[in-house]
Amino acid sequence: MVRLIFRLGSLLSLCLGVIAATIDSIQSVSISSVALTPISATISDFSPDSLVALQALIEQYLGQATWSAFSTVILPQPAFAVFFGLALVFWMMGYKKPSPAGRFAA
Repeated sequence: MVRLIFRLGSLLSLCLGVIAATIDSIQSVSISSVALTPISATISDFSPDSLVALQALIEQYLGQATWSAFSTVILPQPAFAVFFGLALVFWMMGYKKPSPAGRFAA
């Protein structure tokens, strides 16, 4: 059951990554230069207070140092790269190595 949740998380992250990459490519074509949308801009598109709420949540539960690391490492990255990386992590967590003796092995 947990493996299914990780696989669904991987699929969802992959879908969001494809959507973000499509939006970035459409923006790049429309302005005739490379335009990579950072994840902070993607979060701020939902609501003006969403980035502030995320900061308060992370600082409350994980501390100021975690928010500092998150804001300097993750937020400047393109949104599709973050979602693809998240999809890879979820896929690795939900991966089950196939049995060498087949499905009837004990």
